Amino acid sequence: MEVAGPTAARLSESHFEVVMKHRLERVNEVIKRELSEIIAREINFTAQTLVTIHGVEISPDLRQCQVFVSVIGKAEHKNRVLSELADHRVALQREMAKRVVLKYTPHLHFKIDDSIERGSRVLEIMQDLDIPRDDR
Repeated sequence: MEVAGPTAARLSESHFEVVMKHRLERVNEVIKRELSEIIAREINFTAQTLVTIHGVEISPDLRQCQVFVSVIGKAEHKNRVLSELADHRVALQREMAKRVVLKYTPHLHFKIDDSIERGSRVLEIMQDLDIPRDDR
């Protein structure tokens, strides 16, 4: 049984959106993996700093890419890490273009992701509450 008319158009649009969303998720994962490897190999941060890529969000047109970076170390290292990543942005994009074949090489925008620190703080607060449990 085939569906015709406006219903078929809606189903087709819905299917297209799902496929495109899935494709962007796969592209995000590939960029995250490759960029993590490139940064680990190419950029030397201070010994007391751990830098990880937590997430990547590429725009639907594949031209812009938000890279969420987590920095574990001293607070003053965060700005230095962002500065170093910005200084190496062109080289990182060039190396990524060699590894990930896309229609366009996305322009990388680095942002600090402090979700781990916020999560740790929430856990600390919960432990500090020390609420006794009822054993019913």
